[in-house]
Amino acid sequence: MKGLGFEWQVAVRFLREGRFQTVLIVVGVAAGVAVIAYVTALVNGLQGNTLAKTLGAQPHVTLHAPDEAVAPALVLPPGRQPLVETQPRAQRLRTVANWQAVVPVLEATPNVAVVSPMVSGAGLALRGEAVQAISLAGVDLDRYDRVVGLRSKVVAGTARLDPGEAIVGLELARDLGLRPGDKLVLRTGTVADTVRVTALVDLGVKELNRRTVLVPLRSAQSLLALPGGATSLDIALHDPWPAQRLAAQLRAQLPYKVESWQESNAQLVTALNAQSVSTGLIRLVVAVVVVLGIASVLVVSVVQKRREIGILRAMGATRGQVLRLFLLQGALVGAGGSVLGLLLAKAMIVLFTQFVRGSDGLPLFVIGLPWSVAAQAAGIAIAGGVLAAIAPARRAAALDPAQAIRL
Repeated sequence: MKGLGFEWQVAVRFLREGRFQTVLIVVGVAAGVAVIAYVTALVNGLQGNTLAKTLGAQPHVTLHAPDEAVAPALVLPPGRQPLVETQPRAQRLRTVANWQAVVPVLEATPNVAVVSPMVSGAGLALRGEAVQAISLAGVDLDRYDRVVGLRSKVVAGTARLDPGEAIVGLELARDLGLRPGDKLVLRTGTVADTVRVTALVDLGVKELNRRTVLVPLRSAQSLLALPGGATSLDIALHDPWPAQRLAAQLRAQLPYKVESWQESNAQLVTALNAQSVSTGLIRLVVAVVVVLGIASVLVVSVVQKRREIGILRAMGATRGQVLRLFLLQGALVGAGGSVLGLLLAKAMIVLFTQFVRGSDGLPLFVIGLPWSVAAQAAGIAIAGGVLAAIAPARRAAALDPAQAIRL
């Protein structure tokens, strides 16, 4: 202790003398830090898992041909009755105009990772007497895999889309009794084609698995009577969060219908924002409780140590030194509670991962305690300890030595 400063030595001694109070408040701080760290890690893990499942099955930005609209009624001269009732036009499959030239322009846009053209439409899948309505999609497999990670979702077979081949959703394969290597007839209107199944995929959503059939881009163009066309351009970003800003930018620059994943999942984004706000409120309330707990203990410590503080002042201790030693006590309590609280939070995360499992026996989702979250929780506790010590420290520094010694 010889190399330590005066304030440090006195602060540690005061904490040791009030050992029971110190232990209680350190445990209280630890509980607060554990709650902050665990709740933050839990919500981050939940949001990360939700986003991974949502964005793993769809692009970040989608570009379509604009909807067909009825031209407004002709303005007639005064005295003539115009036709004012119009019906909306039935929408048909249309290609994105000049999409081959648009793709390199989009790929040169900052934050864009890949652009994948797609031809999609409705059809029927037939095998023997079984018939199922399907959503047929023609894709470039390498590009599409970079958008949704298709190869990582394969549960049987090998993902391959050469001419005459198809990849089928898991539920649809069960309904039709398909396995990799089996043949399947695809029909759209009067056009039909026989394809061989190369792989079964689990897209994470049963309805998608029940109706999805992926074929090569040119095969879908032939089946859907869109030679050389693409009904949409799927865009994957390096960072998905600016997708809405990019969509607005593309709408202003290009004559197409552009939609971001936030716009197509508005309820999900609202729920995620509500979770974040709720987590912030919980952290704020816990931090306030920690600050009040430390402050109450230090106020009691000032009352109990009035005589010792008076003696220190009489021996030459300055007001600044008394102020700093109580601020140091608050920081020490916060630091000690942080270490214990982070260990407790880590134990809670391990217990959650080990014992909270889904119906398949696997963990619901993976959570961890990143250094950033741990440092943030510890910083809140230490800063809260110092903040809580300000009022007791000022009160102790303002004590009159003579009166303090007489009491």
